[in-house]
Amino acid sequence: MRIQPRQQLLDIWRATSRASYRNGAWVWGGRDKANSISDAEQLLCIFYPNSEVPTFKVDVPNEASEDVLESLSALGNGIEIPQVLIRAFGEYLRTYRTADGTPIFAGDSYFSSADPETDLTPDQRSLDVVDSYSMSVTLCLAGLGFLKVFRDQVRRDALKREVDELFAAASERLTAAMVGLLRSFTVNVFLPNSAQGRVLTRTINQAGQSDRQAVHELQRALAGVRAGLRDVTIGSGQAEQLEDESALFECGWSWGVVADAPEIEIDEAIGAQPKGYARVGPYLYFTVVALDGIADLFSERTRVLGLLNPLQQRLASALQLRWDLTQRFWSTIATFGIGKWPLEDIPWRTNDGQESDYFSLLVTAIAVPELIRRRAPDADLTRIVRVLDDLAGRSRVTRRPLIPDPAIEMHSPGLQLTLTGGEKLGPGMSWLITDFPALLLKRAVGLSGLARSTELRDYVVGIADSVWQHLLSRRMRTGPGVGLWDQAQQAFPDVDLSHEMPSWYFTERVVECLVQTSNVLSAAPLRSNRLIEIALDELNEADHLYDREMLNGSPETPQLRNDLKRLESTLMRARSIVHERPASAMALAHTVLRELDLLIAARQDAAES
Repeated sequence: MRIQPRQQLLDIWRATSRASYRNGAWVWGGRDKANSISDAEQLLCIFYPNSEVPTFKVDVPNEASEDVLESLSALGNGIEIPQVLIRAFGEYLRTYRTADGTPIFAGDSYFSSADPETDLTPDQRSLDVVDSYSMSVTLCLAGLGFLKVFRDQVRRDALKREVDELFAAASERLTAAMVGLLRSFTVNVFLPNSAQGRVLTRTINQAGQSDRQAVHELQRALAGVRAGLRDVTIGSGQAEQLEDESALFECGWSWGVVADAPEIEIDEAIGAQPKGYARVGPYLYFTVVALDGIADLFSERTRVLGLLNPLQQRLASALQLRWDLTQRFWSTIATFGIGKWPLEDIPWRTNDGQESDYFSLLVTAIAVPELIRRRAPDADLTRIVRVLDDLAGRSRVTRRPLIPDPAIEMHSPGLQLTLTGGEKLGPGMSWLITDFPALLLKRAVGLSGLARSTELRDYVVGIADSVWQHLLSRRMRTGPGVGLWDQAQQAFPDVDLSHEMPSWYFTERVVECLVQTSNVLSAAPLRSNRLIEIALDELNEADHLYDREMLNGSPETPQLRNDLKRLESTLMRARSIVHERPASAMALAHTVLRELDLLIAARQDAAES
């Protein structure tokens, strides 16, 4: 790959620390005014690489590398950096908490009015949103891990007490976010002959069957998901509506706490659980956001560090059940039937009748993990990669834009979602999403790590490199946000809107891409069986020639003994790595064969003279 994640992450840390810490104080807010989501994204630009990439850890100052410490030098030296970060984290936890101790998950300035002439009411801006729940899960887990590791390095009692207080506050916010995600989960049940049923039937019926037959086969394919959803007992599962076997359904996360969602009884004080207003029915965008946050709850790091208390483990189990069922539902819909998949029918149409390439990308993000779980062949993964390639071109990320080009609207101003239910407290509410290329890169990089053939890997890496070049063209070049994102005008000259401040929403998602790229590159390279066979053949020849050279009794000079011993070590090294890195083993075999040939040729010349 041409992305070079380490260097890019170091550059982002320099830019983030420079933009966020001035005159000894953390400066909140960027392009959008400070809110519970944007401020979490700002912190995650530093906390997330620290928690996910071993070489970027700064919670153990003595183990941090020089270039990592230099990239955060705006925060201080190696001792000061972790203290500045935990105090910024503490400030975040105190800011987004009411006087009675209830954590705040409001969308605030990320919400917008559907009517440009009318502002949202304070009650609307204070509504909780799934994006805040999910970001808080990721931030709190990253922060808890940071605090737990850093505490072992602390010697001062006052600092230890500060760390312990922050740990308790972060754990409380984590619990509240998990409860919010449970209360935002929804199952929408409808009849096949309803408007939603007709849209879903058209989506799945790519083979031109009768609608009755297509619906019957879908119901049979989703029987396991339906049965699993009936066991949903915590939050807003609505399992009772699934008793009608003839009905269709969809599951996932709405934009906030669902209307009439019951409160969850827990034995931990997390403050008041807010009343729900969001519609009963999933949004693809918020479903993907929720799934990404929930995945962090059962990551290896969370388990190894023991970051969840018994209550949180119970809530995590309930969320994992919804995670599994949602993945299975959308993967079944996306790849339903024989022949052409619904996912390949771009753009995706949601059951409320909206169409967008962005929705196709979101469905792809949900479908891939389930394909991996059921060990789908590379042929199926190739079909997903082709969808990504098509989306990259259609969105003008990898193709030259037309003049004018309606596809550019997906980048600037972005895709606007109507938040149904919020109008009960004022004007219609909407949510703007602009991270299409970052999400595209994240899915491409993820697929490159899952590919089992070198051909598929090369294909998807080519897409990822092209998308990364597009993202680089949108990196801010001037102003307080220099080195951060996003300036769409630099990639699309027809865009009139220019920004001075960075978007933490966009930058954090680029950081996620780079972290994922780092993890993919850290894994073992793909192994080709064909290459292993060739490497073994070369090693067998090298072994045979070496043994023959020893048998022939080459002139015993000290230099020659050393050379032969070195060749023996090289052959042993090649043998030890041939099944993991066959190409490297071949390179070592070539070295041995070349030197042995020189010895054989020298002996023949000596015999002839």
